[in-house]
Amino acid sequence: RDLEAMAQGFTEVLDEDYLHYRIRSVEYLGEGLLKAGVPILEPPGGHAIYIDAASFLPHIPVEQFPGQALVCALYRQAGIRAVEIGSVMFGRIDPATGETIRPPMELVRLAIPRRVYTQSHIDYVIEALGELSQTRDKIKGLQILEAPAVLRHFTAKFVEVG
Repeated sequence: RDLEAMAQGFTEVLDEDYLHYRIRSVEYLGEGLLKAGVPILEPPGGHAIYIDAASFLPHIPVEQFPGQALVCALYRQAGIRAVEIGSVMFGRIDPATGETIRPPMELVRLAIPRRVYTQSHIDYVIEALGELSQTRDKIKGLQILEAPAVLRHFTAKFVEVG
């Protein structure tokens, strides 16, 4: 079964009609989010949308992890799972200076797996983020309560600030 699924996937990703459909679906999501006031990296990718969490939540300083705060708010609001790609995933302490080294961007990735979501799912994501956009000033920053030294984005525990 697994080999058959892989073979089907390899066949589909070489089909230009399928690729056009897939890329257009992600573009549609990006266009809808922009209309809803959600800042994204442009142009949209073929497999994901990247939300600029720092721009979406300008009231949350980078030390309070705006990307992770948005991921949590989106899950609470609509049950939509996303991943933070920013200070939680890539931030680290410089062993020489003890200073926190942060990545240049605070992003949230909305991955669109192949053959999983329908048009109504995509519309739901647009609607949910549009609603969240209207109340974004109520989203609070986070601080880390507990985290391992490596791969902290998998198992860190957070608490809201304030």
